[in-house]
Amino acid sequence: MSIFKARVKEFEDIFSKDVIDLKELRQLTFNGVPDVQSFRALSWKLLLNYLGPKRNTWATTLAQKRALYRQFIVELVLPPGHNGDNENDDDELRGVALQDHPLSEGPESKWNTFFNDNEFLLQIDKDVRRLCPDISFFQQPTDYPCDIVVHSKGERRLHQRVVPSVLSSANVERKGLGMTKINLITKRSAENYEAMEEGQEAHWEVVQRILFLYAKLNPGQGYVQGMNEIVGPIYFVMASDPDLKFREHAEADCFFCFTALMGEIRDFFIKTLDDAEGGIKCMMAKLSNMLKSKDLAIYEHLRSQELHPQYYSFRWLTLLLSQEFPLPDVVRIWDSVFSDEQRFDFLIKICCSMILIQREAILENDFASNVKLLQNYPPIDINVVLTFAVSLT
Repeated sequence: MSIFKARVKEFEDIFSKDVIDLKELRQLTFNGVPDVQSFRALSWKLLLNYLGPKRNTWATTLAQKRALYRQFIVELVLPPGHNGDNENDDDELRGVALQDHPLSEGPESKWNTFFNDNEFLLQIDKDVRRLCPDISFFQQPTDYPCDIVVHSKGERRLHQRVVPSVLSSANVERKGLGMTKINLITKRSAENYEAMEEGQEAHWEVVQRILFLYAKLNPGQGYVQGMNEIVGPIYFVMASDPDLKFREHAEADCFFCFTALMGEIRDFFIKTLDDAEGGIKCMMAKLSNMLKSKDLAIYEHLRSQELHPQYYSFRWLTLLLSQEFPLPDVVRIWDSVFSDEQRFDFLIKICCSMILIQREAILENDFASNVKLLQNYPPIDINVVLTFAVSLT
């Protein structure tokens, strides 16, 4: 039996049990999930605690969560006066208009909230239109567009609320941390990311709705640039599930998996928590300390050049390396990261490995060359990086 077939058999065996052994699943997933059946999507749902280990609870959990997500769309995405029922929309809109005028600025006005939402929706719209530009997946139509939205009036589609401005790379400025590039691509073709005609939705439109709902349901955090890079790989995995019964609900399942993951890394996106134990400064300090303990020469060389960790590792850690490697490699990295019980300890090891693997070049380079090297990490077999990371005990 080939190694691949043996790996498939291991996953088939573990998912055939009435109660999934999460410890065993973590061990299997850590070494990568075979790209067959629903193994990866199901593994991520379990490792992100969207599903529990008892198989007999899955159907109920999924049905409840998917129904709840549909309700979120009705209540938070549709304009005031729309309830998701096409036949009653006009009557309800007239009723709302009598109580809540679109020009109202009152704090209880649904219309006022609707227009205020457009401020962060504009940023989401820009970001999702440039998601994973090296592959065409997010520009392609989904086979399962949201029926509440696409078979109705145009104003229900989020992208029609805002007019995209220049779709260029944006820098995120954080006082005390310098300038940190979130996105390396400097130009996007708006034509490639045009919305689909009525009745269809591109995958990026679905991701836009997921991020909009997350921002609405988490007002204390809202939307922060870079979240699109976190939700992208999760949605890709869910929407690529070979099992059509699961793929049909990729949007709802992705939303709850993304929300669960953000619950673990939300401190990365809140500047006031930078200094907290789970904050990004703490994570960068851990990486710096690991580098110092593993290779003092590189550590001292980077320090002498004043090439501080925030110049490169801020993005590495905040976005879980989603901007450093092609999407298939990111998915493979996340297999290991999600299966690590300490979760982000292994992420730090991967980042440290990336530096150590480039040891000779870093020691020879000047400041400018090292910045370029670390902000534009050279192509490499991801298995080399992961194997190196495992060796860092």
